[in-house]
Amino acid sequence: MTNYSFAALALSSELDLTRLAASLGVPRKYRWEEPLLLDPVSFRSADTPQEHRQSVYLYYFGCVVFVNCDQATVDRFFKHLRELGDEYRACRSLKFREEYALRVEAEEASAISNDCAIMPRADRAYIDIICFALAKSVALERIEEQVDAVLDEVENLIARLNRGKLNIADRHLASLAASILNFKYTSIAHIMVLDKPEITWDNPEADQLYLTMDNLFELGQRYQEIKHKSEILLDVTEVFTGLSHARRSARLEWIIIVLILIEIVIYLADIFWKKL
Repeated sequence: MTNYSFAALALSSELDLTRLAASLGVPRKYRWEEPLLLDPVSFRSADTPQEHRQSVYLYYFGCVVFVNCDQATVDRFFKHLRELGDEYRACRSLKFREEYALRVEAEEASAISNDCAIMPRADRAYIDIICFALAKSVALERIEEQVDAVLDEVENLIARLNRGKLNIADRHLASLAASILNFKYTSIAHIMVLDKPEITWDNPEADQLYLTMDNLFELGQRYQEIKHKSEILLDVTEVFTGLSHARRSARLEWIIIVLILIEIVIYLADIFWKKL
């Protein structure tokens, strides 16, 4: 029997894997679905993980998955990562975490539960898929918190509007809209929630494992919730933008009216003084 433990963490920002690999002496360009696989102790490339061997999967959308690593190894890894450059010093926000386990037993039938998967044979594809699914889950968790934060901010704006106050700067509205669009773009283009790993097309067992993991962590459902909340936020932002433009138009109209009145007063005053 062989046991694998997984711990996925979401960082506060994305990772430039190609640049990171180059700094570690690995001159290779990484595609979106390719993780950078490292030995957490030596910080060297570990493209062929072995049984019970510690390894780290780094994904460009800012997630790291540790395989068979204890907490001391995790802490030491992040300390070493921050020493590589200032762009990695932001890798301190580790509040989003998922854990999972894989047990390989030759005489057992395949079984997948919420916290453990049992497979009858060892396969690198199983490790890759579990890491990929966990990375997506913690990345979505990070986005979910950001969306909820924007929802709270919009709720405060609605409360102010309910009191008859609408003093929202256009720059603030533009920033809100950009944040909302970024949620939708990140979840689709960066995390690729709707995409499956390439290996699932050729390996039916790997495909079944990924579909099950996707269902267990509700990746598709959580993406749809993020999409739905983003659409609601965009609708609210459009309302605020319309009200803001209407208020500006009303102000301009009053300014024009005042200027016309001033011009009329000046004209009448000029006629009056001429008659004198």
